[in-house]
Amino acid sequence: MSPPAVETGFEVVIWFLDRAVSDGEYLQPQKLQRLLYLAQAYYGVAQHGQKLMPATFLAADDGPIEPTLFRAFERGRPVIDVRPIEEHVQHVLDSIWRQFGPHSVDRLNKLVQRHPPYVEAYDNEPMSEIPFESMITFYGTQGLKRRQKKDTEPSTGPSYDAPPVDKVLRPKVMRNAEGRPVNVRRWAPRRVD
Repeated sequence: MSPPAVETGFEVVIWFLDRAVSDGEYLQPQKLQRLLYLAQAYYGVAQHGQKLMPATFLAADDGPIEPTLFRAFERGRPVIDVRPIEEHVQHVLDSIWRQFGPHSVDRLNKLVQRHPPYVEAYDNEPMSEIPFESMITFYGTQGLKRRQKKDTEPSTGPSYDAPPVDKVLRPKVMRNAEGRPVNVRRWAPRRVD
C-alpha cells in the first residue's frame, strides 16, 4: 500500500479551516469532521485505495469522527506548522469543499449517517472503527448504482445517496494554446471486474 498523500491530518484540517475563512464562513467542528471523512473516502476512490491522510474514523453518535484531530482542534486552532499540500491533493479538497461545504451540519450528518460504512460500524458498536476499505467500496460504487437505476423511477423526496466520484471531483480546467478553457482529468485505466 502506498503512503498517504499528506504526512498528517493537520494539513487537511488547516486547509479546510483556511478555505472556510477565505469564504467568510465559520467551520463548525462537526462539519469539519464530516468533510474530513468524505475527503478521505473520495480521495481513496479517486486514487485507487491510497489514503489522503493517516487517519482512523470512528462511528460516533452524530457521525464519523477522527478522534485525534477532533481532540487537537476542540479548543480552537492550535499553533502548528504544516507542510504544503500538493496541487492534486488541493484539487480534491477544493472539490470536496465545493460539493459538501455549502451543506449544513445537520444535512451532512443525515447524509453520512445513512451510508453503509457508517451504519455497519455503528451497528457493530458505537465508536467502532469505520474500515477504509468499506468507505472505498461504497463511495466507489455509487456512480455504477446510479447508472443501473432506471430513469423512470419517481423521486421520493431528497436523496441521501453519495454522489459518484466523477460528480464530486471536478475536472481541472486548463487553457489550450488559443487561451480557451478545456477540461482535464487525470487518466486512470478502467477497472475490470
